[in-house]
Amino acid sequence: MQNTIPSPVSKGKEGPLPEKAAFIQKCKHFKVGVFPLPVYLALAVVILLASVAGKLPNDMIGGFAVIMVLGILLSDIGMKLPLLKNIGGPAIMALMIPSLLIYLNLFNSTVTDAVTTLMKEANFLYLYISILVSGSMLGMHRKTLVAGITRIFIPLIVGTIAAVLGGLLVGTLTGYSMYHTFFFIIVPILGGGIGEGILPLSIAYSSILGGHEAGYYVSQMIPSAIIGNVFAIIVAGFLKRLGEKKPHLSGNGTLVKSGDDLQHDNPDSKPKDFMMMGAGLLIACSFFIVGALLADYVGIPGPIVMILMAVLIKCVKALPERFENGAYQLYKFVAGNLTWPLMVGLGMLYVPLKDVAAIISLPYVLTCLAIVFSMVVSGYFVGRKINMYPVDAAIVTVCHSGLGGTGDVAILSASNRMQLMPFAQISTRIGGVSTVIVATILLRFWS
Repeated sequence: MQNTIPSPVSKGKEGPLPEKAAFIQKCKHFKVGVFPLPVYLALAVVILLASVAGKLPNDMIGGFAVIMVLGILLSDIGMKLPLLKNIGGPAIMALMIPSLLIYLNLFNSTVTDAVTTLMKEANFLYLYISILVSGSMLGMHRKTLVAGITRIFIPLIVGTIAAVLGGLLVGTLTGYSMYHTFFFIIVPILGGGIGEGILPLSIAYSSILGGHEAGYYVSQMIPSAIIGNVFAIIVAGFLKRLGEKKPHLSGNGTLVKSGDDLQHDNPDSKPKDFMMMGAGLLIACSFFIVGALLADYVGIPGPIVMILMAVLIKCVKALPERFENGAYQLYKFVAGNLTWPLMVGLGMLYVPLKDVAAIISLPYVLTCLAIVFSMVVSGYFVGRKINMYPVDAAIVTVCHSGLGGTGDVAILSASNRMQLMPFAQISTRIGGVSTVIVATILLRFWS
């Protein structure tokens, strides 16, 4: 019997890898968002070093670098955490963690300056909303669009009444007066955000009540608005899960039930046209500018004028279909890639945890929860009664309790229904303006 000499094992081909090599392989396969971990870390280190050295550009480049590197990481964590992922984890992480880091003073001025330039001076939030409004509406079937616009006011009105009654009930039971509950907890939540709601209200409160400057009333109202918005985000996450478990309750972004839903052309099936996406950007900017031009003349907020303009253009078929598809494809790109980074910027600049921490208490939180919960439940059941998908109707209704455009983005992203942005804007803007007007009139009689 001939002896055989075993051939040497080729190094790296057979046998277990050394622990170090195995760890390196795991790192290569582990991803943060779409990036392999080593690539993500390299990009993050570059941005970190630039900020520490004071070389981070104070412009859109620096701002985008910061919010994208954080948005990718925080949304990825939010999608993977066991409980949080089911209640809007990516939105909560991307919004609240940057706010916490600002509260702890962990960002240097180079970072905050770059993000401020992007979000406030370059007005990235309104560009984002303009693209989503124009793209989602132009990509929507006309019948569905008109039916949604006309019916959304019913659950919105009922939801607002339910929110006021629910807030007053819990607020008074937990020790607050009806006056304080209504004007300092309910109204800020329903006012349509900080810029459109709380700031005008603070000026009105200061003028009517006297004794304090407007800034004092801002600090009194911001906490309820933020807490209400956080509850709305969490509820939107639960509604998303409900829609997944019971598909007959959800339109997955379609608001009104229609017998011909399945016959609509699917804009996602159209071939990508990057030239038309560029045209979609110009269309979105033009809609926003038209809204700004006409707002002072018609007495309607600019974003609502923008929505009405988009509805009119869609209904009269003023744009060729390829331009509608281009606007829709741009909307899909922006919603898919820039939502979580945008939330980081909003959390850094528009969610002041310092104000919330100064005023928060259990009765306060319970009252805010009652307001949001009452609105969601009423929106759900009213929507069901008037042939709307109840999950989607409840999500649009609860946008009335969000922080304006900031809240709409957070709520819709938590529920994965960015295509509902036009209806959310109606809920927020018209509902907010109505709340501010009514509250100002009532305060004059009550004080």
